[in-house]
Amino acid sequence: MRAAAVLAAAMSLVVAAAVPAQAATVTLTSGHVDVLDVDYTAGALVLSVNDDVAERNPADVVFQVPAAAKITVPAGSAWSFLGMPGSTAWVLPQSNTSGLLWAGWNTAEVPAGVFQSNSVTFRLTSFTGPGHVSVYTVSAGTPTRMFDSSDGLPDTRTVTYNAHTHANWGFTAAGTYTLNFEVTGKLISTGATVTTGVKAFTFTVLP
Repeated sequence: MRAAAVLAAAMSLVVAAAVPAQAATVTLTSGHVDVLDVDYTAGALVLSVNDDVAERNPADVVFQVPAAAKITVPAGSAWSFLGMPGSTAWVLPQSNTSGLLWAGWNTAEVPAGVFQSNSVTFRLTSFTGPGHVSVYTVSAGTPTRMFDSSDGLPDTRTVTYNAHTHANWGFTAAGTYTLNFEVTGKLISTGATVTTGVKAFTFTVLP
């Protein structure tokens, strides 16, 4: 009996050692971050978060949107995706702003000559949250929406290889949001589509 107990304990230790410890959750509050960091390695597309410290599993990251991100929604129908004119929205801006995340995406590690049209497809498949979410740029005072839950999902966008882009990330209410993104590419060599799989990204919007 004693020998059996010792053997069972030893086997339990082996099994425990084979299961990697879950990484601690990291909350990102300010500075540069590639929310969608796309790599192509050993025949696989990989979707990570890169905060200039490490490439992280999206499941281990929370992006914080503080009260300092609040804006007043401008007048005009072009801004209606953020809410009614004069209402409050929370926006992580496309320019680098002290105290806020400077959020974007990166395909710098996707090599040329691998995917058709030298590009991959970003897809916001779905989301959960207390309000709506949008990712957009502004030029000459006019917004251009890239992803926007207010008019339905999924939304897709073609992104060339070796791109590094920052945009505004807008939220219409305080609370926790989960954004589900997938990146796909069609191989030149075989015509097959490869995918990162759908990854969940968590944003906490503070009141």
